[in-house]
Amino acid sequence: MDMSDSHVGHPPRSVSDDETHLSYWRRMVSDAGAEIAGPLSAALEHIHALTTTGHIDRAALRNLRDEVEQARQVGIAAQQLSRFAAGHMRQSHERLALADTVTTVMTHRARETQTRGIQLKLLLKPVDVVIDASLFFSLLNTMVDWAVANTSVQIDFSIEVKTWPAMARLLCSFNLLSNEALNGKPLTVNTTKLDSMVWRLLEQTALTMNLPLTRSLQGHRVELALSFPRTVNDQMQGVSMLELDEGFAPSGNSKPLAGSHVLVIASRRDMRVQVRDATRHMGLIVDMVSSVNEARDFCREGLPHAVIFESILNGSDLAELRAELLLEIADFPFIEITEHGSDHMMSGFGGAEHAFVGRDALQTALPSVLMYELSKSL
Repeated sequence: MDMSDSHVGHPPRSVSDDETHLSYWRRMVSDAGAEIAGPLSAALEHIHALTTTGHIDRAALRNLRDEVEQARQVGIAAQQLSRFAAGHMRQSHERLALADTVTTVMTHRARETQTRGIQLKLLLKPVDVVIDASLFFSLLNTMVDWAVANTSVQIDFSIEVKTWPAMARLLCSFNLLSNEALNGKPLTVNTTKLDSMVWRLLEQTALTMNLPLTRSLQGHRVELALSFPRTVNDQMQGVSMLELDEGFAPSGNSKPLAGSHVLVIASRRDMRVQVRDATRHMGLIVDMVSSVNEARDFCREGLPHAVIFESILNGSDLAELRAELLLEIADFPFIEITEHGSDHMMSGFGGAEHAFVGRDALQTALPSVLMYELSKSL
C-alpha cells in the first residue's frame, strides 16, 4: 500500500461557502464523540465487572486506566482544536534552536516511551528556525502522542537541511505494527486510527503555524515531514530582524502552553481544588496525587512538564524525588505552595532553587508563575 497525503481533512483555506467550513467542524465533533465513546464503553465494562465481582486484577486495572486516559486524550485534543476553530490566534515568532528543542521534548517523553517499550532515536542536525515557541512545543508533544499510539517499537526523529533555498525539515518515522504483523500475517493498515483526533490536532497546529506537513505510508512504514520555511541561514535571507526575538517572548495566544502536563502533589482536597480552579483557564493537562510516593509512581511511567506541591510535603522524600528528576531534566520546574501569605517568586530570583506561591495568591499569581516556569524549558 502506498499513500501520501498532505493536511488530510483540512477545509480549503479560502472557504467561500460557510457551509463547507461548518460541515468540516461538524464532522470533527462527530469523530471526537465516536473516538471518546469507544474507550469509555470498554472502561464501563471493566467497572461493571468490578461492581459484580467486587475485585479487579492488576491487568484489568491497567486496561481501565489506559481506556480512561485514551478518552481523556481525545477530549483534550478536541478542546485544543476548538481554539483553532475560533481563529484569531496571534503568534510570537522567535529564533529557536530546532535540535535543542526537539531534544528537550524527547527527554521529557523518554520515561513514558520506555515504559511502553518504545525507543526514541534522534539524528538531529543543528539549525535555527523562526517560529512561535509555545505552539511548536505543543506540536512536538502532539506528534509524539500520535506516533506512540501507532507503533510499539521505535520512533525515529531526524533533521535535514536543504542548502538552497535554506530550509530545515523535521522527519518523524516509525513502523506500524499490528497483531497480524507480529504473528507474521499480512499487515492490515487501519487508516481510521491514523486519522485520529490527535492527528487532526497535529495537522491543524502545523497549518496554523504555516509549517507544511506531509504524511506518507509505504507498506508498514509511516513518515511525517514538517518543513520550516523560515530557516535561518548565515545571511538571514527572507527574515527581517524585526521578526526575531532572541529571548523568550510569550505567545499572544490566550493559552500559549495548552497541552502542557502538570502534576500536583497535595494531600488535602481543598488544596487540590484551589490549584485546579487557578489553572482551569490555561488549557493544561493536570493530574493530582496525594503523596510523594504516589508522585514517584506516577513519574515512573512518564514525566510531567512541571510539579506543583504543597509545603507540608516538602521533606526528604520530596527532595529525593526532585533530585532524581533534576538529574534527568536540568531545569525541571517545581512550584511550592506555601501555607500562608500572598507572596510569590520565580525560580532563580533571590537565590530561590524553585518557585513558590502563597496560598492566598493562587488565583492571581499561580498562572503567571507556572507560565514562566514552563516557558523556561522551551
